[in-house]
Amino acid sequence: MKSLSVIILMAFLITLPSCKFFRNRGLFNKKERTLAMLKAQQDSIRVADSLKRVQDRLMAIENARLDSIRLAEEEKLTLASRYNIIVGSFITPEYARAWAEEYRKLGYDTKILKLEGTNFEMVSAESHESFRRAVARLEQFRDTVQIDTWLYIKK
Repeated sequence: MKSLSVIILMAFLITLPSCKFFRNRGLFNKKERTLAMLKAQQDSIRVADSLKRVQDRLMAIENARLDSIRLAEEEKLTLASRYNIIVGSFITPEYARAWAEEYRKLGYDTKILKLEGTNFEMVSAESHESFRRAVARLEQFRDTVQIDTWLYIKK
C-alpha cells in the first residue's frame, strides 16, 4: 500500500506543473509573468518616449516657421518704412510716447523708432517707400504742420 501511495503521489507531482489551472493561477511561472509585465511596461515607455520626441520635433519645426514668418514681416515693415518723416527725437521714452500720441490724435500713423547705438527715440509721423514721395510729403509737412521736421532714411 505504501508503494501505491508513493506512485500516486509521484504521478500527481509530475502532472501538476503541466496543469493549466495552476499555471493561470500563478502558482508556477511567476518569473515569466513578471518578465512579461516588465517588457510591456518598457514597450509603453518606449512608445511614450518616441511620441515625445516626435512632438518636440514638430514643435521645433513650428517655432522655426513662426520665426521665419516674423522675420519676413519685420523685413517687409523695414522696407516699407525706409523713409521716415521725423517730428521729434527724445532721450526720455515717456516724452517720445506723449509726442507720438499728440500726432496720433491729429490723424498721423506715428511710430517710435529707436536710433541704434544711442538712447534716442525718434517719433515718425509718416513713413514712405519712395524717396521722391517722402521728400514731397516732407515739404508739405513743413509748410502746414511743423517747420523743423526732417527725413530719416533707414539703411
